[in-house]
Amino acid sequence: MLIGARTNDGTAIADSGGPPPAWRRTTLIVLAFGAVLSLVLIFMTVDPWLDQVGFLAGGFDVHVYRDGAWKIYHDHPLYTETTHRGLSYTYTPFSTLMFLPILMVPWGYVTNSWLALNICVLYGCVLLCWRVLGHRLTWRLAGISALLAATGMFLEPVRTTLYYGQINLVLMALILWDFSRPEGSRLRGVGVGLAAGIKLVPLYFVAQFLVLRQWRAAVVAATTFVMTILVAGAVLPSDSKQYWTKTFFQSDRIAPDTQPANQSLRGAIAHLSGHQVPQWLWLLIAVPVAVGGLLLAAALYNRGEKLLTVTTAGLTSCAVSPFSWNHHWVWFLPLFVYLINRAASEPRWWSAAGFLYLTTGAWAYHWTDRWVVVGWFLFPPSWPISQILLNCYVIVYAVILGGLIACLRHSPDRGYTTDRSAIWPHPL
Repeated sequence: MLIGARTNDGTAIADSGGPPPAWRRTTLIVLAFGAVLSLVLIFMTVDPWLDQVGFLAGGFDVHVYRDGAWKIYHDHPLYTETTHRGLSYTYTPFSTLMFLPILMVPWGYVTNSWLALNICVLYGCVLLCWRVLGHRLTWRLAGISALLAATGMFLEPVRTTLYYGQINLVLMALILWDFSRPEGSRLRGVGVGLAAGIKLVPLYFVAQFLVLRQWRAAVVAATTFVMTILVAGAVLPSDSKQYWTKTFFQSDRIAPDTQPANQSLRGAIAHLSGHQVPQWLWLLIAVPVAVGGLLLAAALYNRGEKLLTVTTAGLTSCAVSPFSWNHHWVWFLPLFVYLINRAASEPRWWSAAGFLYLTTGAWAYHWTDRWVVVGWFLFPPSWPISQILLNCYVIVYAVILGGLIACLRHSPDRGYTTDRSAIWPHPL
């Protein structure tokens, strides 16, 4: 057995047979091919050094993080002055404290250093997904995880996160770390609280803990988040006051709702209407979806589907957020790992993995030799299916929800069980 499943107390579960060795070898061959294909597509479809889009020519956002840290270190106002290339700083004051170590990296090395770190975090996220699935990590699994991480690099949100030097993978790793811990762990919730302290959207997972009736984890997460506010308030009183009394309410600091890269429900409404979306209309749609996402994730949890639980919550948080950049949807990665795990023993799941890869891949469109866009939502608006492409992540999210609901309706609710072999397919 490649990966040993475990019960809640850590006891190994005996091998229940699983797919034949020939099918396991086929799966490994497919993963190896997918990894090579993804890397070829990343570096061959777009010149890696092409300005403003090449995979190795980015790092915009990590320099914004560095500028934010530089401002607080030199006692400059954080939110009333612009940062790198005239961009506004939109994260919490606490986030700049976390970004202070970047100041130790020389300016010219920041981009590549952060890219290397992000790739390591990407690999760590894949490993954490296996832990949430309940599998024991082995050296062979470590190699398979490297193939999955390389394949996942072509998922557009992951590719764009790596390109911009974004923080999304780090936040996802913190949350996955929480959900990989035992339910009774005193540290369960710390990762969510820290992630929310840097970027507010992960607060959705506090509500998820409450719906799952994991009261301690919810309290730990909420307390950790409050502590980030208090720490930042003590260290950066002026910036904290500015953020929580003014900047926090200025949603237009990010971009207009109609921005094509705004892949949220609010963005989809704006794309269809061509106008900014009234607050009441967004709430009228987002609140039921947010609640429905919580309940769906809880139903999945009751069937032992822990990775689908956290993934559903992550995807829903992107959908209901007032503004979700395309690279926020890195939660497609854990779903991809889950689908590959299922496909290893049930070939029909390859179609779902293929659908996810095709619809969320970093496909490029060359307007000219120097103007290239990455991602379906940026393809020509003159195409007959432009409205579908423009809102592709919201549509993919709706398809995923429909698939999950259909699976729940056709599978009995056996409740939580410690016998993981009863609910999980045999691993790779």
